This record gives sequence, C-alpha cells and structure tokens, in this order.
Amino acid sequence: MSAEIVTKVQDMLKEATWTRAAIGNYTKNNLIELSEIIEKAKAENCTAEIKAICDEQLSHTKDSIIALYISGILGLKQGNLDNSNLVTLVDIFQKNYKEPVVTYLCETILDIDPNNKFALRTLADIYRAANDPKAWALYEKIVKIDVEEAEIAKILSEHYEAEGDVKNAVAYCKKALLRFVYANNMTALKETWAKLVSMIPDEIDFFLLVQRKVEKSISAEKSALLLHDLYPYYKDNAPSDPKKWDIAIQILKIILRIDPKDYWARNEIAACFQGKYAKNPNVNDFIASSNLTQNFRNVFEAINDFEKHIAFGVKNFVYHRTWGVGIITKVENDNLFINFGRKNGVKQMSLKMAVSALQPLARDHIWVLKATKSKDDLQKLFKDNRDKTQALKIIIKSFGNSCDFKRIKSELVPSILTPGEWTSWNTAAKKTLETNPIFGVNPNNINEYIVRDAKISTEEKLSNEFKAEKQFTPRADVFMRFFKNEEADKDSEFFMDMYNYFKGFVKGAHQANEQVVASYLIVQKVGALMPSLAVQLNYTFEQLYRDIDNPREMYTLLKDTKNTSFQADFLNQIKLLPDWVDQYIELFPTVLSKKMLNEVIENGDTEKVQKLAVKVFENFRDYRNAVLFFFEECQDDAWFKQSGISYQKQLITIVNLIDQAYREIENHVDTTENKKIIKNAIKLIFDGENAYANYMLSCDMDTMTHLYTLVDDIVNLEGIYKQALRNRILSKYPDYKFRAKEEKTNAPKGMLVTKAKLDEKKALEAKMTTIDIPAIAKEVADAKEKGDLKENAEYIAAKEAQHKLNNDLNRLQGELARAVIFDPTTATTSMVSFGTEVVLTNNATGKDEKYIIMGPWESDPDAGIISYMSPFGNAILDSKVGEKLEFTINEHENDYTVKSIKLAK
Repeated sequence: MSAEIVTKVQDMLKEATWTRAAIGNYTKNNLIELSEIIEKAKAENCTAEIKAICDEQLSHTKDSIIALYISGILGLKQGNLDNSNLVTLVDIFQKNYKEPVVTYLCETILDIDPNNKFALRTLADIYRAANDPKAWALYEKIVKIDVEEAEIAKILSEHYEAEGDVKNAVAYCKKALLRFVYANNMTALKETWAKLVSMIPDEIDFFLLVQRKVEKSISAEKSALLLHDLYPYYKDNAPSDPKKWDIAIQILKIILRIDPKDYWARNEIAACFQGKYAKNPNVNDFIASSNLTQNFRNVFEAINDFEKHIAFGVKNFVYHRTWGVGIITKVENDNLFINFGRKNGVKQMSLKMAVSALQPLARDHIWVLKATKSKDDLQKLFKDNRDKTQALKIIIKSFGNSCDFKRIKSELVPSILTPGEWTSWNTAAKKTLETNPIFGVNPNNINEYIVRDAKISTEEKLSNEFKAEKQFTPRADVFMRFFKNEEADKDSEFFMDMYNYFKGFVKGAHQANEQVVASYLIVQKVGALMPSLAVQLNYTFEQLYRDIDNPREMYTLLKDTKNTSFQADFLNQIKLLPDWVDQYIELFPTVLSKKMLNEVIENGDTEKVQKLAVKVFENFRDYRNAVLFFFEECQDDAWFKQSGISYQKQLITIVNLIDQAYREIENHVDTTENKKIIKNAIKLIFDGENAYANYMLSCDMDTMTHLYTLVDDIVNLEGIYKQALRNRILSKYPDYKFRAKEEKTNAPKGMLVTKAKLDEKKALEAKMTTIDIPAIAKEVADAKEKGDLKENAEYIAAKEAQHKLNNDLNRLQGELARAVIFDPTTATTSMVSFGTEVVLTNNATGKDEKYIIMGPWESDPDAGIISYMSPFGNAILDSKVGEKLEFTINEHENDYTVKSIKLAK
C-alpha cells in the first residue's frame, strides 16, 4: 500500500494541472485531497519517503503546489522551525485572490501549530478585511505570543476604545507604548504616550516608569520631552486637587535633573511653589531669597533652600536632636519662637540657625503624633488597625517615604507596642505590604518600603521588587512568584523584562555556573507551560551538565527559595540523561533522598545502591550525613539488610562519627556542621529508646565491654549519655566492675533539672521580661519626672529595684542556659545518683538519715531534698549500697554507711 501512495505522489508531481500555472483551478477540496494523502502516508508509515520526494522536487523548482503543501505540512508536524514552504504557498494563493483556500490553509496550519505567528497574522487580516469579529481574538493571541508586536497592540487599543471597553483599550495601549520603547520607535511612542495621557493621566507611576525606560534605552532628553506633555494636566488640576502640586513639582524636578538649564521648568517650579503655598504670606520672599528664578544659582541648591525656609512657618513642627519635637509659635524678624514642651520650654532661634539645626516635620509624622497624642489614641491608631495600612503609611512617609522594618519596630516598640504584641503586628504588616498595591519596595533598597500616591498593578509591583533585588537567587524567587500568580498578566512587558534577564544567562553562557544552570531550569519550566516563550538553544541540558566540574557542589549551590525548586528541577533534568543512574549514585551523598534510591532500585540497579551503602560506611569520614541517613531511613529496607553491613558496624561507625566531630570542633574545623552531626547522631543511637544500649546489652560480655568503652573514650561526650549506659549495664549486671576512673564520675556538663522545674523557671523568665521589667522601667520614668534626682527618694528606690530585678533576670537566664533536662529512663538504684532516695546510717549516732538527690532548683534541705551539686550531695554521689563514706565538710567529720538506694517518687 505504501508503494501505491509513493507512486501516486510521484505521478501528481508530474502533472501540469498541479503547478502554479494552473492555480486558477485550485479549490479547498484540492488541499483536502492532499491532506488525505498525508494521513494515508502516516498510516502506512511512509511520510518520510514522500517528504523526501517533495523536497527533491522543490530543490529544482518552487512551482509545485503539491510539493510545497506536503513538505510544508509534514515539516510542521515534525516541529521544524522553517515554514518557508507554507509561506510561499500562502503567498501564491493570496496573489491569485484565493481567500477561501488561504483561510483553509491557515486553519490547517493552526490545527497543527496553534501559535504559528504567520498563520495567525494572515488569518486575522482576512477576518478583519471581511469585518469578521473573529479577527480580534486572533490579534489578541498574536500580541500574547509575540512580545515585540506593538502595532497590533495599538490596533487592539483603538478597537476596544471604539467599543467603549476602556479597561482593555488602556491595557493594550500600555502594551503598545512599552513595546515602542523597546523598538526605539520614538514617533509611535510619542503618539501613544499622548493617547494614554488623555486616557489615564492620573497613573503617574506608570508614566514615570516609561520615562525611566526611555531615558535608559533611547535618550534622557527625549524622556524629558514626554514629561513636558504630561505636566500641564497636573498643574491645571492642582488648584482643585492640592495633591497634584506635589506631582507637578516632582515632574519638573526630573526635567531639571536631565537639563538643569531648562529655564521654562525653573520658572514653572517657582509658579508651582507659589500655588502650593499660596496661603503662606512669605512664599514670594522665600522664592526671592533662594534665587530660585535666577539662572546663576544651582537650581537644586535653590530648591533645597526654598523648601527649608517654607518649612519654618508658624504652626509647623520641627525636631531638634536634644530638645525633641517642637512647634513654631511665632516668627518675628527672621527669629523663630519654638515651644518644645513642658520639659524644655520655648526656645528662640534665628531662621538661619533653624535651617541647619532643625528638621522640619509633617503634621502626620510619627514623632509629631507621639508628642501630641495620648498613648490610648496612639494604640487605637497603630495597634487596633486590623490591616495596618494607615499605621504603615504614617511611619514610612515619616522617613522620606522609604523605611525598613528595623525602623518601624524602633518607632513602635516599646513606646506603643510591647515586644509580644510586635510579633503578631509584624506578621500582619508584612502581609499588607506584600498584597496592598499602594505599597512597594524602594528600587534602590529591597529592604525598604515606599508608599505610592496611586495603586499600581500586581505586575508592576512585582517588577519593581525584581529590580530592587540585586542578587540572582532573590530575583529568581520574585520571578517565579510572578509566574505562579494566576492573576498576574504573563503577557505583560513587566514579565518579559524579568524573563529576558534569565534568557540572557542561557543565551550568553560561557561556563556552567549556578546562574546559568538555574536560568536554564527557569527557561525550560516557563517554555513547557508557555510554548510561545520557549527558547531555542544551540546546546542541550546534557551538554550543559557535562561541563559542570562538580555536580554535587552545583546541587548545593542551586539554592531553593519559597517559590523556586531548582534542586528538584535539576534532578528531573538529570533523570533524562542516558547514564542517569550513575549520576544519581554520585549525587546521593549530597542530596540524601529516599526517592532517588527507590527510583534507581525500581530501574533494576539494586546492586549499585548496595555498593554505594557499603562505600559510605567504609569511608564514613567523607560521607557522614549519608551514614546517618542510611541508618535512620533504610534500616528496614530489604536491599539494605542484604548489603552486608551489620548492625554492630553501623553503631560503631556512628560512634566514630561523633568522636571525629568532637575532635574537629576542638581544632575549630566546621564547628557548626560538626555540632549538627553530633546532635543528629546522638539522637539516633542514644536518645529515645537508646538503640545503642539495647544492642550493647544483647551482646556477650566482651562485646558489651568493647562497645561501652568506645563511647566512654569520647572525652567531650556529655556525661549523661555515658551514665545512661553504665546504669543499663548495672541494671543487668549489678556486680559489673568498671575501670577505676569510672567509679567516681563527674556530673554531666550543665545542670540537671526536672522538666517540671524547667518549665516553671521559663515561665518566671517570661514574666520578668514582659511584665516586671517594663513595669519597673515605667516606675523609674514616672519617678524621674518628679524633680531633682538627688533628693528624689522614689526615683532612687525605683532604680535600686530595677537594678536588683535585672541582676535576678541575668542570673536566671544564666542558669537556664546551663539547664539539662534529666531523663527519668536513665535513673538507676545501683548507685546514689540524681532522682534516687538514699538511706544513710550515721556511724557516729547509729541513726538512719534519708535524703532525696535532686538538682539545685529542686533542693529543699528542710524536706530532706539535697542538690547533687552541694558539698554533701557531691560527697555521697555514685556510692553503692554497703559502701562506707568518710568526708569532711566545713571542718565537720562525717561517717556514713549506705544502707539502701531506691528511686525517688
């Protein structure tokens, strides 16, 4: 059957009726017939053969409609990027006015490749010429997949404006404007800018964004010309909306920054100041004294001089670093009279001195509010505000409209909020800053927030955050947050700006560093979900991977964030390699993933995993975390049990790990990492059910002794763990003789306490920190206000109480730092120890004395409870029943015999 199809195609290629000369006879049915031939060839598995025949025909002549169609469609189905045959075919039919054929051909192309730009454009133009509304959906798709298409975006804007759909008209006009910027098309840019100024003049943040882009990519002077067109709207409307004076002045400052000699802008800013401060009788004098309109003076020095002078009017607030917040009550002959409150009174100062010594404050500055409002009013404003919007606006604007959380906290705690209240306030505030479009980040400092005069889109908010970040990984996190946000417009230029940042890494890659690999993973993920943004590279992941010097180190360098998953994506790409099993085996000691092991085993490579486990335990110094992983996660797996690594070897290896980690800490090598190793290893074999002790006691006497000795020889290991092993040995072998040095043991590092007493002390610390300390501080402050401190008995008493309380807190915190919770499961009656009740026979009197051994916190001598750290407690510690004890305390001779030992209740 396939031979018949091949022969039929060969015959059709020879027929003159199927050439360009006979194009007038072509109809849609002819193309349908060719499509049927292609489907039959596919069914007979001979598409490659007939495509080769057609390609051979086209190598000699481009006049064969059949060859153009069959080769073009088959190439499209194979994913070829070269659509030239189909473009030629469409051009032939268009020139011969065969619109039905062109329509069918374009629809066929789009069925195979829905994002084919050529077919979309051709079909959309046909629909539009026929007044078919389907054209607009196709135009929208073109704008979506072709991020450089500006003219169609402009056409769509005009269409929606005519339809009365303002929202879409504005959206597409914005797209067109930004794309004209990228294309450096200043003529179209100015026209579109003017259109948007007429549609959305109040969106100042957007216009300033475009201005910055034009200044950066085209020219500063041309960006200033755009602002000249925007400025009149704000000046003309400022008398009825005073906030617009500030924006008009902001625009003029940008123009003057670009061209300080722009005399028009200089005069205009003076006029704006006159309009803004029209009620101030001195405004014209201040303009004159600052030489604002005089060309000989630096314009920004003049502006700064004027703004300082205008700030020192009657009823304005100021701040002095010694006297605090004050209000100007009178101005006479360039002399200011400022009331700094009851404490500092009224101060007189010349205007010249005020300009250098005082900081003008807005009426809603946080310092002004603190100085003029009661604490109850402040708490209502800052504490009770649910979403914190108003509170955040006040604080951020108080500090030049750029403020970080450190500053916000210092203004609120403890003057308005307690440290405990700050925690929940802080959480709510951060959520508001992230979600409320009126807030943004400072483009020059990612840690600082700003307040906007108008809300901005989610897209622009994320874009600004991206630009404010200076490091690669945080930028990747912002981008992926944008990518995952279902409401954010992925067709926007903001998204493309960010995406192009990562495309730049993969397209200009010279070495396989972590930024290139991470960018490759981002581009692949975006391209998989948004085919129109897929990037064609001249290298594969395998080629990139083979250039990585150290894959384990690369895995570690690919830092995951809240919104990125570089490490998982990296492993997924590796699994597509032909030798992925060997790569997984190599990477495992760093990745430590049970999923990786299972995938290798499921692939039939169990033996490789077993060899890896054996290698890890034999070379434990190089694979410490892997040893702990295998012990904890794989202990019960059949493959691990069959690997030949005995349980005893596993335990001994972990003990050796602990010993090695302590030695490295003593030598100041990787202290933090070694502390983690020790903590995790101890948790695995000594804590909980104490797997080490259980196995040790299941062995013969010699093996048990050997296993105990390994632990006892670790000098820096907490004594509590050694004591627990000794207790377990004595519980099974009461007469077991330890080495001489073990007969008398030191208490474990730290201070043994019961959990109940530790909880009680922590509660006391919390009370002292959050209640007692703030309360005594208030007492001191209140007493301080009552006059001469030398004769103020109330102040002196309060300070003494504060000093004592601070000392008590420091002492308690020191004890808490040393506290070690006693594990009741380690208690033993084989010797006097923590948690035991001991009966001693006083050999001098012949009477029995009963004592309970506890820690310093639980000690109560009157009730017979003594501390193991006391002289008496330490003297009897570790003694056994029948042992005779003689010791001297405070020159008093003691002579006892241990009569009995039991666990205390």
